[in-house]
Amino acid sequence: MDNKNINLSYLYLIVFISALGGLLFGYDWVVIGGAKPFYEKFFNISNVPALQGWAMSCALIGCLLGAILSGLLSDKFGRKRLLILSAILFMISAYGTGATSNFNYFIFFRIFGGLGIGLASNLSPMYIAEISPEKMRGKLVSINQFTIVIGILLAQIINWQIADQVPFNATDSEILASWNGQLGWRWMFWAELIPASLFLLFMIIVPESPRWLVKNGFSEKAKKILSKVGGQEYAKNEFNNISESLKNTEDKIDYGFLFSLKMRKVLIIGIVLAAFQQWCGINVIFNYAEEVFEAAGFGVSDILFNIVLTGSVNLVFTLVAIYTVDIWGRRALMLMGSGALAGIYFFMGLAYFFEISGWILLLLVVLAIACYAMSLAPVTWVILSEIFPNKIRGSAMAISTISLWLASFILTYTFPLLNNALNASGTFWLYGIISIAGFTFIYKNLPETKNKSLESIEKELIK
Repeated sequence: MDNKNINLSYLYLIVFISALGGLLFGYDWVVIGGAKPFYEKFFNISNVPALQGWAMSCALIGCLLGAILSGLLSDKFGRKRLLILSAILFMISAYGTGATSNFNYFIFFRIFGGLGIGLASNLSPMYIAEISPEKMRGKLVSINQFTIVIGILLAQIINWQIADQVPFNATDSEILASWNGQLGWRWMFWAELIPASLFLLFMIIVPESPRWLVKNGFSEKAKKILSKVGGQEYAKNEFNNISESLKNTEDKIDYGFLFSLKMRKVLIIGIVLAAFQQWCGINVIFNYAEEVFEAAGFGVSDILFNIVLTGSVNLVFTLVAIYTVDIWGRRALMLMGSGALAGIYFFMGLAYFFEISGWILLLLVVLAIACYAMSLAPVTWVILSEIFPNKIRGSAMAISTISLWLASFILTYTFPLLNNALNASGTFWLYGIISIAGFTFIYKNLPETKNKSLESIEKELIK
């Protein structure tokens, strides 16, 4: 398909609007890290590790529930309506988390935010994949990851700017009595209301996925949307391809096919890649940046700067991924990322083991984030949005997303335990071993999917 007939302005408009779900995902995921030193004093949990961990990880319960809901409902109600629901959930969470003075309600509203993340993390890349021409699909789906890292960096910068300077030796009572301890952490959460409101407003003008419309009998609406994307000839070809792939499909979710022997290989690929994206270990640097950099000998002010630095690197190398994913291919980038992380973790472990701190360790951390940002972070979502058959894509991708959030919960929960038992050196060596295992799995099982239609990928993988 020649992309010269594609209505790029229209296509990019709806892709960036749907990718706002990714921005909110990134913001909501990271904002709590900047608020952590202050809400912990407010709720008097600074010396209660169990409650500290629960506050940090409770949103993952919502992520799991959101992913399950997306699988149960997206094939029935469509992608658009559930993305609108995710925007509403983000708004409720942002306001409620900042407004409450009760720790249990704080947890309740964080779980609401997790529901929004679970829906958006599954549906935004799926929607983009289903609306995109095949030769542009990798680049366009990667925009969702780009907006995720924009959301991460936005949260880091806003947290940094909202917080008043904290004296190096400030006591817990001094922090609690400060503006940070009473109001500052609340504004960190409330700032999310602006992008969440924009997401809700703009999603109203976004069309439903043409593949979902064809599947559910709205053929004329689907043809109209496809024509607007690429013209009459493009619409005709795409409609025929979609219709062919959906032959003999029932309206209800075909669980028999979903868990059949034919689907086993592709479902395993989705589950393993989703889990590996988390278990490769990079996200502990975002979730536990304070602990990671403190172990490297950095003070509080340096840690805040380093967090923004890592977010900036994350953003730049996600742009590299967007440029290369349709040129180098998904498989090549996944192999490069997992192999490079294994090597970097080896040297990070050595640095921690021999107590080498300062800029050398910071450089290794930045290199690890750069590799992750241009490979495993965005490309995993591209692959998950491509490899599943049309008729059960919503359910199959939800299973993979559930795997991702379960893996994320395990990663987040176990890092303090591993760090205590193995020290930082052993922990990162363990992540290096996992990266080698991921490299081996990808090499043996993952085919290349660039420049292939979703329907041709389906024929290749489901035999």
